[in-house]
Amino acid sequence: MRFLPMTLAALLCSGAAYAETDLTLYTSQPPEQAQQTVDAFEAAHPDIKVNWTRNGTSALMNVMRAEIEAGQVQADVLLVADVINLGALKAGGHLMAYPDAPVGGYDSAAYDKDMMFFGTKAITTGIAYNPQIAEPVTHWNDLLTEENRGQIAVPSPLYSGAALNHLQAAINSPDIGWAFYEGLNDLDIVPEGGNGPATKAVASGMAKYAIIVDANALRAKADGSPVDFIVPEDGVSFVTEPVAIMAGTQHEQAAKTFVDFLLSPEGQSLVSQQGNLPLLADVPAPEGFPALSSMKLLSFDVDQAVENNEDVRAKFADIFGL
Repeated sequence: MRFLPMTLAALLCSGAAYAETDLTLYTSQPPEQAQQTVDAFEAAHPDIKVNWTRNGTSALMNVMRAEIEAGQVQADVLLVADVINLGALKAGGHLMAYPDAPVGGYDSAAYDKDMMFFGTKAITTGIAYNPQIAEPVTHWNDLLTEENRGQIAVPSPLYSGAALNHLQAAINSPDIGWAFYEGLNDLDIVPEGGNGPATKAVASGMAKYAIIVDANALRAKADGSPVDFIVPEDGVSFVTEPVAIMAGTQHEQAAKTFVDFLLSPEGQSLVSQQGNLPLLADVPAPEGFPALSSMKLLSFDVDQAVENNEDVRAKFADIFGL
């Protein structure tokens, strides 16, 4: 959680506005992106101070469930990786509808039909590889060779929201399915952590391949790491990093203002500057990113995923002995 200290002397000597409302944000954004997002919002709305907590989506949902059970929900706003966990909160009556959210210019697939959560970017999950020690592949099952034993870094859907979304999409694809994960287990692959550690593993050469989100791989490549990104021909999963307002917020107007900012051209430009694909059509994508229109996108029924989420997670854990 971050606080911006300001002395009384600074307040008295400056004519700047000061925060009148505290807003609590739970997010799974990487820390540097979360900081940028909050800083940009506070610069646009200096009357609102955002205190934020960051963790993997699944870890944040564990915190949320505990807070809900105790009747002490701290978050006003959630900005997390995937729709599955937000769908579960919606089904439980824990999200607030925002029917007047500024979704003009957005595809209806980018936000909840009941206006309870709203996509802020497009993040695809594909295959990263280290060209110094590995060859590019064209399909997911191309990874399942003896030469790759112990050499594929895989984030865990028990921790990462993007990985959970990918799991749900993959098992619903006839070309991938549960057999792919069973094949990973046969190669002594142990899914763990999130996309960050998996990116470091492939960039450092500790792993030949990684199943990670596009931005991590392409940012590492742009920074000079030996990493490249593959869009498999049999498809990529995608998340929209949706934002949602908690039903019990005491700061409804500030929370709506935060949602408005993320969906605005300014907020979407920040998405592009951070190295992600914006969802607002008029905002240019980052240089070097493949066009969404060039990919086969793997989708799934969100309501069904919410219903079977615990069973899917349990089966995944059972396959890998987690």
